[in-house]
Amino acid sequence: MNSTDIYLVRYGTVPEVARFASDSPELPARGVEVVVETHRGLQIGTVLERLKPNFDPAKEAETDFKLLRSATRRDLETARDRIRECETEFPQWCARISQWNLNLELIDMEWTLDRQKLILYVLCDRGPDSTKLALQAAAGGFGVIEVQPVSATGLVTIPQSSCGSGGGGCGCEH
Repeated sequence: MNSTDIYLVRYGTVPEVARFASDSPELPARGVEVVVETHRGLQIGTVLERLKPNFDPAKEAETDFKLLRSATRRDLETARDRIRECETEFPQWCARISQWNLNLELIDMEWTLDRQKLILYVLCDRGPDSTKLALQAAAGGFGVIEVQPVSATGLVTIPQSSCGSGGGGCGCEH
């Protein structure tokens, strides 16, 4: 058995699936809610599968994502509080986008579990309007905002080479 187990975990309001490394002796089963550290920060995820130790070992080493622990009752309450907060703030963000005259549609939003970053999911391609939204939000003092474009087929990603290892939604976070 490896000292590091690799899990497939689904996370995010607009779901993503990624590999997460865990050094914990605890082996969460399929369907267990967990706290994970992603490129965005701390999020709640759902375990899909623990990969067999000999499965695709070259790719197992590639993950920077960490499965920290099974979610506690407090973690889940905090996540529900963040969802309620986003539901309350949603109309205000729609109004800001309209006021800033941006050609995109806010479809959802999500706070990280530690409330260090707000992710705005917008229907658009990566381009000037999604970049303008990130800039306007930063200029407005709204904290750390990541603008994540979404299309009918899922998340619109940015090539890793153009932004280093993370990506900041509509440009890089520095």
